[in-house]
Amino acid sequence: MSDMVRLVEPLIPALRRYARALLRDPADADDLVQDCLERAVSRWHQRRSDGDTRTWLTAILHNLAVSQMRRRARRGAHMSVEDAPEASLAVAPSQDGALRHRDLMAALDALPDEQRNVLLLVTVEGLSYAEAAQVLAIPTGTVMSRLSRARDRMIRLMDGEGVTVPAKRPLLRRVK
Repeated sequence: MSDMVRLVEPLIPALRRYARALLRDPADADDLVQDCLERAVSRWHQRRSDGDTRTWLTAILHNLAVSQMRRRARRGAHMSVEDAPEASLAVAPSQDGALRHRDLMAALDALPDEQRNVLLLVTVEGLSYAEAAQVLAIPTGTVMSRLSRARDRMIRLMDGEGVTVPAKRPLLRRVK
């Protein structure tokens, strides 16, 4: 038990960050992390002793989040105006930082799920390409291509350009 606590406890902040980035709601993210930790504790005996605990926990969290998002998509979002927090009904602040943050989150939401997940795991959580590939159960090359496309698309979206506009960065050319 102490071995499990020693390995899992330092990873909880990273799990919370990733859950908040995926769900955008702190309460839902905390519930997701709780579910992830409950599943990890109940299935600790199934963990590979030579495997990376961080990758294992992140994979559990990711799979639970995907299941939860699919469930929500089937049910649809529902919240009455009376139950909505007043802050969510207010006008957005006029400060540049808040606007930039809003644009960043909108651009992140505009990415396909596959690209967004890879971008969050590699850039926010600092996982290596191999670790992200293991979490998402895809090849490392796929992680690299999705990450490249996600970065290019984020640059275009943050610059206010449409998705169909080619990137302003120079393209590589083949030299024989």
